Amino acid sequence: MNIYCLDDFKDQFQKLISKNAYQSLEKEIISYFFDKTINELCSGRRLNGHSENPYIKKRLNGRGGFRFYFLLILKNEDLYLMFVHPKTGPMGASNINNDSITHLYKKILKCIKSNKLHVLTLNKSKKKIIFSKKS
Repeated sequence: MNIYCLDDFKDQFQKLISKNAYQSLEKEIISYFFDKTINELCSGRRLNGHSENPYIKKRLNGRGGFRFYFLLILKNEDLYLMFVHPKTGPMGASNINNDSITHLYKKILKCIKSNKLHVLTLNKSKKKIIFSKKS
């Protein structure tokens, strides 16, 4: 499976992991999203009903943990991370509103068409995420 993200996701990730309160974020992403099948990743709240390409809001690390918004393109086995936010701590926030959810969906579709995405891979020890521009 291929894992991609928006510039916004990468920027937010880097801001969050620079704070002590969110040091677990990278580990959470690696544990949940890497080395999984598409079927394993289909859990969470579907934001687009029964679409063949699920747009999902997923809670990781419990109620006070992180919220992820991502799109799965099942036929290609591609995962697109769009947004992450913590629920608690200095940068904690409540869930995003419906307009933001719609904006993210439109933005990811545009970025998929234009190839303006980052590819996420892991370093050799599988403990660090590496971001590289999609070519």
